[in-house]
Amino acid sequence: MTFFKAENIAINFGGIRAVDGVDFEIEPGTVFTIIGPNGAGKTTVFNLISRIYNPTEGRLVYQDRDITREPPHAIAGMGIARTFQNIELFEHATVLQNLLLGRHAHRKSNLLSELLFLPSVRKMEVAHREKAEEVIDFLDLQQYRDTMIVNLPYGARKVVELGRALCTEPKLLLLDEPSSGLNTEETEDMAWWIQDIKNDLGITVLMVEHDMKLVSEVSDRVLALNYGRVLATGTSREVQSHPEVVKAYLGG
Repeated sequence: MTFFKAENIAINFGGIRAVDGVDFEIEPGTVFTIIGPNGAGKTTVFNLISRIYNPTEGRLVYQDRDITREPPHAIAGMGIARTFQNIELFEHATVLQNLLLGRHAHRKSNLLSELLFLPSVRKMEVAHREKAEEVIDFLDLQQYRDTMIVNLPYGARKVVELGRALCTEPKLLLLDEPSSGLNTEETEDMAWWIQDIKNDLGITVLMVEHDMKLVSEVSDRVLALNYGRVLATGTSREVQSHPEVVKAYLGG
């Protein structure tokens, strides 16, 4: 079974070819990382997978299913979740409330049963709360459970956004620059969580990242992009030492 595959995906913005014939395949239970200089097309690839953008060419296959034209709202229900480079949280809601929003894809009640707060709805609410509490424990967010997002330090907000994505119970987790804005200690914690997400939760991770130390620590496979095209694919060491990758980062 093909877990996830991008086949010759491309997208144009006017006369600009932002992503140009990108191919890659992700094996289940691995961390696959996309690297590249600013403007290389990394986040655009994420937006194609998340169905925010429609590709001009190519197709996306997830668990043997073509998702190239699936609507964005259907993606979470399929088991694909993501975080954003710029944190997207509800600032005037608590950590717990933000995590519970991640359970929306698993709601099976209708408006009438919600209004009447039937036993089935109460049972479902308890199950959602239990899952959110599991994520709080997993990410050591207990001290922030009832804190408004607006009152949290930046590093804690990054972790909450990761937690909200985990609350959707994804099979494929897209992390868009998870270490961005974090200090050294917070980045080390993020590396541990990514490894635990893969090893303990069995979630496959697709990551965009600039921090090469983090990339080397957690990645099973790495793909380097520049100007929307693939430069190299392989292990972290192979890709980072590839002449075209070195040239893209350092010039020459």
